[in-house]
Amino acid sequence: MPVASLNTAWFALIGLLWAGYFVLEGFDFGVGILTSLVAREEVERRLCLNSIGPTWDANEVWLLVAGGATFAAFPTWYATMFSGFYLALFLVLVGLIVRGVSIEFRGRRRSPAWRATWDRARFWGSLVPALLWGVAFTDLVHGLPIRPGGLYYGGLLGLVHPIAILGGLVSLSLFSLHGAVFLSAKTSGELAARARRWARWLAGPTVILTAGLLVWLGVSTSSTPVVDGLPAVVPLVLGALAVGAIALAFWATGRHRDGVAFAATAGAVLGLAAAAFSELFPRVMVSTVAGGSLTIWNAASAHETLFVMTVVAAIFTPFVLAYQGWSYWVFRQRLIRPPSPPVPPEWFGGGDAAGGTGPGRSQQGVGAGP
Repeated sequence: MPVASLNTAWFALIGLLWAGYFVLEGFDFGVGILTSLVAREEVERRLCLNSIGPTWDANEVWLLVAGGATFAAFPTWYATMFSGFYLALFLVLVGLIVRGVSIEFRGRRRSPAWRATWDRARFWGSLVPALLWGVAFTDLVHGLPIRPGGLYYGGLLGLVHPIAILGGLVSLSLFSLHGAVFLSAKTSGELAARARRWARWLAGPTVILTAGLLVWLGVSTSSTPVVDGLPAVVPLVLGALAVGAIALAFWATGRHRDGVAFAATAGAVLGLAAAAFSELFPRVMVSTVAGGSLTIWNAASAHETLFVMTVVAAIFTPFVLAYQGWSYWVFRQRLIRPPSPPVPPEWFGGGDAAGGTGPGRSQQGVGAGP
């Protein structure tokens, strides 16, 4: 297989891994942000957390695989991105740790103050990564001060400028919408109805923010010629499809077509990720300094390395996808509010969304996890 074909294939695969991560982890972020807003009592908060309980930690594996694939296939890209974005990625990591710990620890004590503390931790641990991922990928597309050789010298403040902040607001609003639609599809009764209302409230601002970001990026990058790049119309069409998918989610939510709405928000996330990577190609990091952009050629590993990785990925990737698809199929049922009280109060003491028991953990009477 020609070297250029392997480089292109791994660029596309890494884009697919990031897109899969944002689709799956995106609704986790949304549920983490919205739980305190849509749930009015402890049982409803438990239902929200149990909706993502069986899968949230598995969804994070996509991030590890995306990072590992980037390191192995494009080490210069990995070195420049993870060194230049060091503080921002550190904040993302802290947020992911805080969110995971909050989900695991929340149900260990019955104290309202204890649970309220971890609820706040879950909220911020979900909001910060949801915001910063948008900032980071907007910076990748818009461009950063990178010297030839892959040395970023802008510092943390160089990552935070108006268009990057807008990108962060887009990812935050879209992930929140994705989470609201997921909750409406996974829960029932008043909780699902409130999730639908939040989805409809979020859809309008998300469309406006997304369209504004696409126009801004289109204007700011149109004057930069890209050698061997895709036609400029490709990312524009993908972005327009993403905006249309958000509008479709608004329509479907109003008609209680929760499955259609969730597919639409997932499609919107995929569309924006595809638009970002198609705008980048064949670059992997855009530099505002002449000659500083990293491409799939000057940032890639040796051909032999890419070939071995391709063989390994071709063997094991189908098994991973099949397993994760099976896990979602097993936990596909809606969560149903249990009768009040179904069992003594001790039932709520030892369980949490990651294990144990609680509302929504059993199919008999209350439904299963997602």
